[in-house]
Amino acid sequence: MSTPVFTSVDDARDRLAATGYLPSDAIATTVYLAATLGRPLLIEGPAGVGKTALAGALASATGNRLVRLQCYEGVDEARALYEWNHAKQLLRISAEQRGDWEDVRTDIFGEEFLLARPLLTAVRSEQPVVLLIDELDKADEEMEGLLLELLSEFQVTIPELGTIRARHRPLVVLTSNATRELSEALRRRCLFLHIDYPDASLEQRIVQSHVPDLDDVLAESLVRVVGALRRLELRKAPSVAETVDWAGTLLSLGADRLDPRLVRNSLGVVLKHQSDIELAHAKLDLDRELAG
Repeated sequence: MSTPVFTSVDDARDRLAATGYLPSDAIATTVYLAATLGRPLLIEGPAGVGKTALAGALASATGNRLVRLQCYEGVDEARALYEWNHAKQLLRISAEQRGDWEDVRTDIFGEEFLLARPLLTAVRSEQPVVLLIDELDKADEEMEGLLLELLSEFQVTIPELGTIRARHRPLVVLTSNATRELSEALRRRCLFLHIDYPDASLEQRIVQSHVPDLDDVLAESLVRVVGALRRLELRKAPSVAETVDWAGTLLSLGADRLDPRLVRNSLGVVLKHQSDIELAHAKLDLDRELAG
């Protein structure tokens, strides 16, 4: 029997926290279950809430290598799974022009000519890995079909070579910003976790873990203002990483408290569109938010 990745939910929480990722109870529980049951983990939520960071933290917490497939429109089997090294194949064919074609054809579709992409790399890895399939919703629906065999059996089929089974069952993390609906077939194969923006208490802990010199009162005020910004109808709401950036900015400015003028002058750290900054100036009641 293989050694469990985590011994308990508390073990998962503590080891993730040791990497600098502070998980909620729901995150720690779902990560523990995914690792214990050997199930892929599908994480959905808005951009900037720590979905990709969780995969990196999971790799660090387990001591496993992170293999990442970044999805985008048009990503296909050749970029995700494998392709043949055509230049090297042509060189071999040229070198064997007088040889038997059947022998040459068999030879050029061997391991020597195979270029492994992230999915095949994870399957063939000699050591356990964490496989991150990032922003799957940006890929075409055909990509989901390609993943079904991998997520069900942890194997891939290459027509010229046959079926290649994973030497070690990878910890698979799929992320989605929910810009399109993923198929039910893919969802059935995964445990599901929705990550939203953290509550104020957790976000303050996250900020102070990254910016430990930040005063408690300043951190609390900062998180409260970010929460108020997220309640506005912005083109892009501030991510947790941008909250941390803002905390570092305030610290570098020598601020010991937030005031309306400081907030307005530094909004560009957390808001990335002029229309959002203008909306914040018009709609945000800073006197009320800063007063708590």
